Amino acid sequence: MNSKRPVNLDLGKFHFPLPAITSILHRVSGIIIFVGVAFMLYGLQLSLSGEEGFSRVSGLLDSFLAKLITWGILSALLYHLVAGIKHLLMDMGIGEELESGRLAAKATVAISVILIILAGVWVW
Repeated sequence: MNSKRPVNLDLGKFHFPLPAITSILHRVSGIIIFVGVAFMLYGLQLSLSGEEGFSRVSGLLDSFLAKLITWGILSALLYHLVAGIKHLLMDMGIGEELESGRLAAKATVAISVILIILAGVWVW
């Protein structure tokens, strides 16, 4: 047995490149969308149950927390869309090189930030 093996890994020492971070965030945003759809479907079901349910959902959507959750789901959706387009382009052979991959990751972050800010303005 090799005695030079690390006993505990220090996760603070790992630094991922930007393309790896954008890829991981793409997966995380997909999970957020999956969970967020459950909340949105519950709200839709409640609003379609009758006039009282619609009034209840309307009142809930005026609260700060509901707007924050809506903005979070929209942010995840927008980031997932932009990163998905980047992945589709990479599947076609565009941006597979190291430097173009870094540029595509920077463009993904920049475009996503702009769209997320615009979604925040629209929600609030």
